[in-house]
Amino acid sequence: MKYNLLKKLGFVICAGIAMLLTTPLNHNIYVSATGTDSIVSETAGAESVLTIKMSTEDIAKSAGAESVLEESKRDSLWGYANLGIANVENHLNIRESAEDDAKLIGKLARDAACEIIGFDGIWAHIKSGQVEGYVAKEYLIMGKTAEDRAKEIVRTMATVKTDTLKVRDQPNTDSEVVTLVPNGEELEVVAEKEDWVEIKLDDETAFIAAEFVEVDQKLDTAITMTELLYGAGVSDVRVDLCQYAKEFIGNRYVWGGTSLTKGADCSGYVLSIFKKYGIVLPHSAAAQAGYGTKISPSEAQPGDLFFYAKGGRINHVAIYIGNGQVVHASSPSTGIKTSNAFYRTPAVVRRVLS
Repeated sequence: MKYNLLKKLGFVICAGIAMLLTTPLNHNIYVSATGTDSIVSETAGAESVLTIKMSTEDIAKSAGAESVLEESKRDSLWGYANLGIANVENHLNIRESAEDDAKLIGKLARDAACEIIGFDGIWAHIKSGQVEGYVAKEYLIMGKTAEDRAKEIVRTMATVKTDTLKVRDQPNTDSEVVTLVPNGEELEVVAEKEDWVEIKLDDETAFIAAEFVEVDQKLDTAITMTELLYGAGVSDVRVDLCQYAKEFIGNRYVWGGTSLTKGADCSGYVLSIFKKYGIVLPHSAAAQAGYGTKISPSEAQPGDLFFYAKGGRINHVAIYIGNGQVVHASSPSTGIKTSNAFYRTPAVVRRVLS
């Protein structure tokens, strides 16, 4: 069917060329398959310009191929031809081959999306983000069910397209700069307001200039094991604490909560992780920032705490897990997740583990 459509598209274009060759020189003809309004050129003394503008949909319809067009639209759901959604409580392991004891190469958090490449018995061959491997297919939602679920969970994200982007408290250049965000960072969009985009900065809102970001709808993807690596020479207790903290990636954010399974906020998550290792911390990011020893971000080791501020007040905390990454209870819409340690400018870094 698609081959026939191409033949018919060729016929339409050829017809346009024939019209061009048989039209007097004082006319211009423009055949567009994109629907743009530009004009090819004007000949000297032209009295009028004849413009034929045909969008891709117009051409398809003229060729009687509406069904192919709709099929093509369905073929790409947020960039996925065969969409799969992780249907788990926290995360789904991705293995190098279709075997229970195969090497673990990544993780799909709850509701993360993947491209289903094929099946091998009880396994699904998938690709998500930078990870390609195998997952137990019983934990994937597929087909129309996956499409319906994706519509519920897809988020509008703004990707930073400049070296350093200022995040402001209000949508104007006179307002306070809350933090600086690096190139490539993705920020959840709350609303688009002319020249400004309102974004979610963990569990608060802020504003960024629209001209420096690209806004698109996206689904979460897999986390690579490389993103979860530790630095060299890290003590066993630090490795164990970070591994424990990552077990809860994908779990819920609940304001005031301290439960690693039923929901926690940023400081509740941190205090519950550290409690297992005999360290008692208060339930407040600002209060936790007074514990331990202050260090520079360049000195950070897995298990150290990164604190972030707004208006000079500490309002968020995350656990550094190595490789430039932190894990934290971010917001109600994202839950417990990993981020670049400098997704916001750190206000202070503290070491509470000896």
